[in-house]
Amino acid sequence: MVGEDGEPLGIMSGKDAQDLADNANLDLVMIAPQGNPPVCKIMDYGKYRFDQSKREKDQRKHQQQTELKEVRLSLNIDDHDFTTKTNHAKKFLKQGSKVKVTIRFKGREVTHFNLGQKLMERFKQECSEFGVSDEKPSKLEGRFYTSIISPKVDTVSAKPHRNQNNKTKEEPNEKQDKNA
Repeated sequence: MVGEDGEPLGIMSGKDAQDLADNANLDLVMIAPQGNPPVCKIMDYGKYRFDQSKREKDQRKHQQQTELKEVRLSLNIDDHDFTTKTNHAKKFLKQGSKVKVTIRFKGREVTHFNLGQKLMERFKQECSEFGVSDEKPSKLEGRFYTSIISPKVDTVSAKPHRNQNNKTKEEPNEKQDKNA
């Protein structure tokens, strides 16, 4: 038996423990039912559940959420289109999102799988400054060849802090500029 302050009260019957809890207007909660004898504690169970949910919510708030963005390519992509797609992927990686690269094979292009592999390696090479390819190898699922690129930790830029006027700290306030 454990008291409400955490001090051990010793071994006692269940009825005596329940009487102590009732006298203190608290609940008797079994902490370790598998113990010999089982361990019980006197506490306010509603407050305990509330504090526990508050801690869990706080932990979720401080976790970093990563999104999965997708960039689709085709086997016969032009150089300018390829650079545009890599620039989009680099932007996503800088923001801290993972990028799923998908090469779509149309018609008989699936027979030229080696060209798709070369294109995927070229794309990974272009994005290697900002991201790292996951340990899982690229895979062919039907007519789609996919790979996932994760952002490097040191290249993720912090989101600008916004004040009450919904402007970033770097932007000067218009009223301040007129008065200066």
